Formats: sequence, structure tokens, C-alpha cells
Amino acid sequence: MKKAVPVSTLAVLLLLTLLSFASLRAADPKGQMASPQSVTVKGEVLDMACYTAKGAMGAKHRECALACLKMGQPMGLRTSDGTVYLLVADHQNSKPFDEAKGYAADQVEVTGSVAERDGLSALTVESIKKL
Repeated sequence: MKKAVPVSTLAVLLLLTLLSFASLRAADPKGQMASPQSVTVKGEVLDMACYTAKGAMGAKHRECALACLKMGQPMGLRTSDGTVYLLVADHQNSKPFDEAKGYAADQVEVTGSVAERDGLSALTVESIKKL
């Protein structure tokens, strides 16, 4: 025979649940994740289509990478330790991202925020300079 859960126990559980959600909401009133912090990363600008399919990178691949990036292929940044970031445009200012397309196969320094999801790291290009 099953015992009924006392109403007082259910009321306490409901109250705790509501308080948990209220405290989360108070910590972030908009219900959004905290803004990522800005980082500066150095590396080579990649044409991701050729890099992922053929491992193509470096000065020998520059002309092809420039053409691919101009066509709209995805762009990445490969650091000296082999970490690869997908480069994405800042929704408020895409100019630095567009500038990065001209630096295919070059070493650059990118400042922006990093977001990660399901094993993919994306770097929002807020500023870029050639090294």
C-alpha cells in the first residue's frame, strides 16, 4: 500500500523550487548568461573549408584561402598550440571580421569574446591586427 505524501512536504518542496528560480532571476534580471570576457588570441587566419578537408594552411595556400574567404567560406584562427577557433562577426560591428578576410594565411592578433558549444569554440572578432 502506498502512503500519500503529506501536503506540508509538497508545499515545502514547491516553495524551495520557487525560491531557487527567484534567486537565479535576481542574480541576472534579464535571464541571460553573463557576458563573455574579452580575450586576445594570436594565430594564423584559416580558410576553414580547405583546412578541414585537406589540412591546407600557410603561405602556399594564401591565394586559395583569400578566394575562398571572399566567396564566404567559414574563417578560422589556428594558434601555435594547434587550437582552432571559428571566427565570427560581431553583430554590432562586422568591420574587423571583414578585415580579417584579407589576412588569410597571415599571423594576426584577434581580440574578442570566446563562446563554446558542443566542442566548437567561436571567437567574435572585435579587433584584429597583423603581426
